[in-house]
Amino acid sequence: MKLRSGVKSYGERTDKSMQTWIQILRAFQKIRAKELKYINASGLSMNQFEILEVLYHRGDLPIGSITKLIMSTPGNVTVVVKNLTRDGLVQTLPSLEDSRVRIVSITENGRALIGGMFTEHAANLKSYFDVLSDEELVTLYDLLRKLQKAQ
Repeated sequence: MKLRSGVKSYGERTDKSMQTWIQILRAFQKIRAKELKYINASGLSMNQFEILEVLYHRGDLPIGSITKLIMSTPGNVTVVVKNLTRDGLVQTLPSLEDSRVRIVSITENGRALIGGMFTEHAANLKSYFDVLSDEELVTLYDLLRKLQKAQ
């Protein structure tokens, strides 16, 4: 692998792995910034959007399940749920199985908000990948999934 003058090589495979990681991060950050702009324009934070989205598509869930699905922390999810409850977008209910657990449920206002946003959100995501052919998109998905499952 040809590196710029003065740049230390850690071996061809290691150098390519580091360069690939940087490209994954750059692509993620660019797409994330575009989506954050769209989501913030609707008056939501990214965490609020993620919680509403998971409830919209999966139904009522305990805070612990939401935390895992959006890859966040319990404390953060609790604060965001509290703010969404304040804004009338979700409600919390006691679990019938475990009195220590709170179940989060999306309200009609929350459903209307995220439902109205999601079609454009999905179209935005599709457009970011339009540079790839259908075959390249499937290959990228398969490779990233393989990488994720190996960790």
